[in-house]
Amino acid sequence: MVRKIIKIDEEKCIGCGLCAEACHEGAIEMVDGKARLTREDYCDGLGDCLPACPTNAITFEEREAPAYNEAAVAAAKQQKTGTLPCGCPGTNSKAIKREAVPVTGAAVTSQLSQWPVQIKLVPVNAPYFDNANLLVAADCTAFAYGNFHNEFIRNHVTLIGCPKLDEGDYAEKLTQIIANNNIKSVTIARMEVPCCGGIENAVKRALQASGKFIPWRVVIISTDGRIVD
Repeated sequence: MVRKIIKIDEEKCIGCGLCAEACHEGAIEMVDGKARLTREDYCDGLGDCLPACPTNAITFEEREAPAYNEAAVAAAKQQKTGTLPCGCPGTNSKAIKREAVPVTGAAVTSQLSQWPVQIKLVPVNAPYFDNANLLVAADCTAFAYGNFHNEFIRNHVTLIGCPKLDEGDYAEKLTQIIANNNIKSVTIARMEVPCCGGIENAVKRALQASGKFIPWRVVIISTDGRIVD
């Protein structure tokens, strides 16, 4: 069938691997230091990999190609890693062992300094953005990492979102927030699963588009609650 599918210019590819990370379906792999479309039937033609490429090496083309096989993509993910299609642990994954935490009855103090926190709901301009340390976090991070409030939310203005489930791109709004306010620093907190790469890429593009030089860092949290080095 003739359909829309991605095309990778290997001469422009610098081998950064961002497109392979952004491809939720696993259609792109790194081969000999270059990104390649190794499974055409895994490419859904939506182009999640395009904004991740820093050299514009990826474009769309219409040509003869196998139909997108959603069932095969889901089966391959679960067979390969024991994960659900979203990249989270499935029923075949090794059980996560956690130590029991005694209940003392003492209240845990929230470190949240502003409301709302959803990227889509927060205003572009707000007093709390002035001279703020910005935390942009994937939704799941606060549930996976037990001390998230004290180590990440504390003394930060917090914005959250899920690049897998939310519609649209965060980059444009984040660009406005960074460009129009006095942001001191940016921390990106994401899960180790591939779909979380979308929120990291959006923040990086926003920082670049803002025209500002702001210190930033990325913290990756594993599905069993560890900070991944």
